[in-house]
Amino acid sequence: MTIPFFDGHNDTLLKLIDDPRPDKIELFTNGMPEAHIDLPRARSAAMVGGFFAMFPPPLKASLSAVAASPTTSRGELPPQLDIAEAQRSTNAMAALLLRLEKAGSLAICRTEAELRNAVAADRLAAIFHHEGAEAIDTDFNALEVLYAAGFRSLGITWSRANAFGTGVPFRFPADPDIGPGLTDAGKELVRVCDRMGIMIDLSHLNAAGFRDVAAISTRPLVATHSNVHAICPSTRNLLDWQLAAIRESGGVVGLNFATGFLRPDGKMEPDMEIDLMVRHVEALVEALGEDGVALGSDFDGANMPAPIKDVTGVPKLLQALLDKGFGEGLVRKIALQNWLGVIGRTMG
Repeated sequence: MTIPFFDGHNDTLLKLIDDPRPDKIELFTNGMPEAHIDLPRARSAAMVGGFFAMFPPPLKASLSAVAASPTTSRGELPPQLDIAEAQRSTNAMAALLLRLEKAGSLAICRTEAELRNAVAADRLAAIFHHEGAEAIDTDFNALEVLYAAGFRSLGITWSRANAFGTGVPFRFPADPDIGPGLTDAGKELVRVCDRMGIMIDLSHLNAAGFRDVAAISTRPLVATHSNVHAICPSTRNLLDWQLAAIRESGGVVGLNFATGFLRPDGKMEPDMEIDLMVRHVEALVEALGEDGVALGSDFDGANMPAPIKDVTGVPKLLQALLDKGFGEGLVRKIALQNWLGVIGRTMG
């Protein structure tokens, strides 16, 4: 059975930018085996689209290198990133996304209607997403420009602090209630995003910042790539009260495939079974209901379970859910429909 799916988070643009080969369009369109996602494999796996993240490290510094830096690996926050540096790398990834659309490799979708149209036309649908607001100034001038280019989803922080809030450090075992809440600029950023129809992504944000967003935003609460803290007690995973708040708002959580956020021992090692992913999905469905669970792989930004490996492994997860007794209707919700619904309730 082929079940189409939409993915809540990937870092493929960063993977492409970091590759030394000059023709990024050809790499994505014709095949890039060392990446988790390229167009041929996305099509073969029935991936219909996803949130394409702009993660702003310095150019030519891979995400894995940043995450494994000495401060990060000790459970400390990486240093803040200068806005000029963040804008340089973000602009490069945004330009690449626009070029991929111009080449016909994907379609940037600004609304639920555009997303549904792209899926119907068999075009890979892309949501223009920022993982960390470092490229946005506190006067929100850059936000207006990015919005005009198609930007529709924002994770206020990655796992570091910026002008708007503080992310969680990578600690295990630990509670995500670490550090201060949103700054005044961060609280205003939430209000502005609500008015503009920009989705706020709570993944990577600390618990105090989560509380601030929940108190201010009138939109559904969304964590694009996070898991269940009760199963894997990583700072990156969600506590029971956070899951309850997301459910109450009509929001969604995308299952993160990163091994370190799935395994009860927190190890970032690939030797694990798909059954553990199913266990997280079961817990998410119990906490959020059938309309609150989706996929958020973190492809090209994390270590994947060996049975999944890359985008072509997603059908194995969907089949495992069917084999576990999840009805086909529920699996189709998790794979695609729940993302369509929350995008309609946040972006319009």
